[in-house]
Amino acid sequence: MSDPAWSLHSRLKEDTIDIGDLPLSKVLVIKDAHYPWLLLVPRRPDAVEIIDLDEVQQAQLMTEISRVSRALKEITRCDKLNIAALGNLVPQLHVHIIARRTSDAAWPRPVWGVMPPLAHDAAEVQNFISALRRKIWLG
Repeated sequence: MSDPAWSLHSRLKEDTIDIGDLPLSKVLVIKDAHYPWLLLVPRRPDAVEIIDLDEVQQAQLMTEISRVSRALKEITRCDKLNIAALGNLVPQLHVHIIARRTSDAAWPRPVWGVMPPLAHDAAEVQNFISALRRKIWLG
């Protein structure tokens, strides 16, 4: 389902760790240890809105959001999941999946702009990525 004309937006490349590809979407971890925060980016050139995908791709995206959300919730045992496709700063279609805790720095507000990003501990983020890859069938 990949398109050779597609490439990841430079801001997303800079702010994330690439952990693999699902049939439609690239799966990324945001470089901010304050929150377990993932992105799904459909590999479709010029997709800005979910409605830019055809109906089959929209259904595939929902399947991938569900798969990744379930895995993130199981791994983190979070209190709440925030799932959003905003794209106000980065126009390339991407879906945020954020594990939230009532004790996190931003609760109950959205996470954007509350705290400067916190670098991940290398071992911790690798353990998280390994667990996530197993749960969502990436390895």
